[in-house]
Amino acid sequence: MSPERYTLGYDDAALAFVGRRTLQSHGAFFIECLQDGMQVLDVGCGPGSITVGIAACIGSGHVTGVDLSESQVQLAGQAAAEQDVPNARFQTGSAYELPFANAQFDAVFSHALLEHLSEPARAVREFLRVLRPGGVMGVATPDWSKFLYAPSSPALVAAIKAYEALQVANGGDVDIGHKMSQFAVDAGFEKVRQRARYENFEPLSIITDVLSATLEGAGQLEHARTLREWERTPHAMFAEAWVTCIGSRPGQT
Repeated sequence: MSPERYTLGYDDAALAFVGRRTLQSHGAFFIECLQDGMQVLDVGCGPGSITVGIAACIGSGHVTGVDLSESQVQLAGQAAAEQDVPNARFQTGSAYELPFANAQFDAVFSHALLEHLSEPARAVREFLRVLRPGGVMGVATPDWSKFLYAPSSPALVAAIKAYEALQVANGGDVDIGHKMSQFAVDAGFEKVRQRARYENFEPLSIITDVLSATLEGAGQLEHARTLREWERTPHAMFAEAWVTCIGSRPGQT
């Protein structure tokens, strides 16, 4: 098993990049699965920007956000308090050993987590374990093999591949997106459906800032410089491929 490390880290660039995500912008595929009164688990909740949206959708229900990082849990709790979201709470925990009883939740959600794990299938099995019969799982993860960027050049491709190599070295799988449905089926989920969409970054600095900062932190200054120079190209495009997967635990609620 490869060592695991969250490649983006928790510096200002990473927090800005992750914190801009909301349920409407990045978790919309799961809104149809949310109902008033549900007990929901958000695994890898980060700063809670999506979690608070889930809380609003389930009304009298309750959402629990879990993250391995204590700093992220604290930020998420502060965000919920500032936005007056009383039905969301946050705690530390590992996706491999969720600190909850069997069949405790009506829904499990996870966004942009599994691509950083060396054992994503193990995490998906944990999602099934904590779901009640008939409960629903929704996950979203990028698939770098389907990213689009233009105008391309050997230097730009090398810079992006350098970032991918960092994530793989940290235990992740940058091409996990299209594999999600098989993980779900193998774990025991039924009614599995997988879809894909593109996120276009405007301005490009949204994505190049975080990738460049990560590369700079790894000492790869030339690759970081390539990205920062490329983002100034007037007609440039960077489109991220997101894959979503929904599945249900067999049985009736």
